[in-house]
Amino acid sequence: MSNQDQFIDEGYIKYNINWINEVLPIAVPNQLMHWRDKMHELKQIGHYADINIGYGNISVKTTKGFLISGTQTGDVYPIQPEHFTLVTDYDIEANSVTCKGEIKASSESMTHAAVYEADEAINAIIHIHNQKLWEKLMDNVPTTKKEVPYGTPEMANEIFRLFKETAVQQEKIIVMAGHDEGIISFGKDLEEAGEILLNFLAKFN
Repeated sequence: MSNQDQFIDEGYIKYNINWINEVLPIAVPNQLMHWRDKMHELKQIGHYADINIGYGNISVKTTKGFLISGTQTGDVYPIQPEHFTLVTDYDIEANSVTCKGEIKASSESMTHAAVYEADEAINAIIHIHNQKLWEKLMDNVPTTKKEVPYGTPEMANEIFRLFKETAVQQEKIIVMAGHDEGIISFGKDLEEAGEILLNFLAKFN
């Protein structure tokens, strides 16, 4: 796998994962599946057939942790409840994640955890891939440093930096400069996170 592939590979799990393989202990909201499939239909979440790699993910916060789409589910459509997992614990410094479900958590789980930790008002996150939008928004909205790779403690700390030093809480969108095509939106709910992306797509795509 080339370095470039590692930057875009949603299935390349970089953290220490404690996977409890069991039926999800909570129900998956219909809105979560709806917005994931909507992003799939728009090709913002999907699968690179030439290198057999999935991209993009989505999550919502719950009282028991956060539900996130599982690793390498980009080619699944329509999405089903068993394609999500519940992240119940994480340790950024130890680079570890604990999840429950029938599938392992996305490689972006640490980044999602950092966003939720940075602002407790955030309840939903959508991570997409879009080369054109990524290039247009780079450094025009809060942008992570190019040398920081995704799915790492360094990226989590970079998220915290953006919340301290930029207007990311108001803009609710992040470009990941070191993660080719990677963009994150978030909001108080999935509707807000989704509409932010749809507005940018309508404007620039």
